[in-house]
Amino acid sequence: MIDKIFLVDDDRNILLSVSMALEAEGFNVETFNDGDAGLRAILEEQPDLVILDVKMPRMDGIEVLSKLREESAIPVIFLTSKDDEVDQVIGLRMGADDYITKPFSQRLLIERIKVLLRRRDLMNAEQSKQEVSSNIEYGHLILDDSRHLCSWKGQPLNLTVTEYLLVKSLAMRPGHVRNRDQLIDMAYGENIYVDDRTVDSHIKRVRKKFKKLDDEFDKIETLYGVGYRYKEE
Repeated sequence: MIDKIFLVDDDRNILLSVSMALEAEGFNVETFNDGDAGLRAILEEQPDLVILDVKMPRMDGIEVLSKLREESAIPVIFLTSKDDEVDQVIGLRMGADDYITKPFSQRLLIERIKVLLRRRDLMNAEQSKQEVSSNIEYGHLILDDSRHLCSWKGQPLNLTVTEYLLVKSLAMRPGHVRNRDQLIDMAYGENIYVDDRTVDSHIKRVRKKFKKLDDEFDKIETLYGVGYRYKEE
């Protein structure tokens, strides 16, 4: 089955060059030059991955991502300008799985896409091997690997793939510290460079989602200068 990728950017040169590069890699690509049209198509057709620019007419990438995350955990790669750190941080906090700064290498973009799709395939493969649900349960937390579901005190959380893998990495060994490199390997795979701020932004977003269900949630602890751990019961 050919993976479908939606590219949303108001720069026609990027739409043309990136779509040609992705199609050469065997992907099915659809392009959109404004956020409103892109969002409507994404929600209707549910592609395998979305590449989303920040600054666009009618509806910018931040708003598109916000509305998308209300309904879907489709992997999203954010395109930001080189000097706009604010957009990068906001995008990650809102649930982008990765970001790339313009101008960017098309080869780098393709590799990042393949990493996200490979994670999805691995999770689907694990699910197909399991006839019954395989759960990780610790206190009020339940992680169901067979269906990629997370719940806290019986209430479901809508986590992206990256967020789910980070929570799983921490919850598998309560009380043990995971440094940022270990978390990056768990969420992105080895040999992929992701800076520390990306992990920190994902963790902040995960905490926010848990706290939305439970104001007293405090299980993910920060050890400054070291990393993170899931608090023992």
